[in-house]
Amino acid sequence: MAQGSAPITMSDVAQAAGVSTATVSRVVNGHYGVSASTTARVRSAIEQLGYESSLVATSLRRSRTNVLGLVTHSFQSYTAEVLKGVMQALTRSGFDLIIYANSDVYGTYAEGWEQRHLTRLSGTLTDGCIVVTPWGDVQSQTPVVTIDPARNSTAPSVTADNLAGATTAVEHLLGLGHRRIGFIAGRSSLAAAWSREEGYRRALTGAGVPVEPALIGRGDFNPESAAPLARELLKRADPPTAVFAASDGMALEVLKVAKELGLTVPGDLSVVGFDNIPESALTESGLTTVDQSMYHLGYEAARMLKSLVTGEWEGPRQIVLPTSLVVRGSTAPPKAPRNHNSHRAVQLPGRNA
Repeated sequence: MAQGSAPITMSDVAQAAGVSTATVSRVVNGHYGVSASTTARVRSAIEQLGYESSLVATSLRRSRTNVLGLVTHSFQSYTAEVLKGVMQALTRSGFDLIIYANSDVYGTYAEGWEQRHLTRLSGTLTDGCIVVTPWGDVQSQTPVVTIDPARNSTAPSVTADNLAGATTAVEHLLGLGHRRIGFIAGRSSLAAAWSREEGYRRALTGAGVPVEPALIGRGDFNPESAAPLARELLKRADPPTAVFAASDGMALEVLKVAKELGLTVPGDLSVVGFDNIPESALTESGLTTVDQSMYHLGYEAARMLKSLVTGEWEGPRQIVLPTSLVVRGSTAPPKAPRNHNSHRAVQLPGRNA
């Protein structure tokens, strides 16, 4: 066969197999009435020629494309770990996957990215989509499962127990003796960001430590947003002895800023993140963080979506997965209390320091 840039067509397959295009169509679409020997000949020709039927054309001929979508605003370590779980759940399921990422990650047209992407993919190209950390609520004519949904979203979702994870992280710092604990929050429209801030506040209040608004920086989960907030916190006349960041990406920026300012970690500053992305274990001292098992977030989201598409889902529409604290070298007791009278030990029942 001559090699060229033109795509292989159904007619090419028919000619190679010595059958009609109608017969090829019946084999491609799984229709009855074609003998086993003819079917084998057509499939052999398809494999040899590298023929792929058009997703759009297939969707017009039958009720499903057997393709699912994963929609994300950016492709970072978090998304990569989620994708591993999605792919594992779809192994040998009969579903393929399209990944659609925003080309204007935090730019002028960033708001509403998830709805624009869903509009492009839903129905014609995909049978349903997973949306990773949508900034707002989503609407679609085909099934949608969100990972870390927007606040007040009613869409089927999979998320980690962000409240418990954040509470445990701050209690870890309190148990080490820290009382001035800074916090860099995530995007306020996300349920995960709200829950992590609530966990920070709840842990401090439960230990009798007042929540100081001046120690809270408003980030948006974009790692670059954390750098100026970290500088502002660490250059204060009364800086925090520890910082809890609502994501590992932002926590890694805190480590960079601390180094720029000549601070040692954990000697001068303890830092805790949230996610447990692979990079968190590769820092000089290792980042203490909350593991929310991003792989399992992706796995459960894909498992739910494919069952919603086939009409077989009978489980809850909101799945919450447990979290765990991973203690590494970025946390330690503070060097010395700045006010000896205010640094009494705090008992945290049921928690390990």
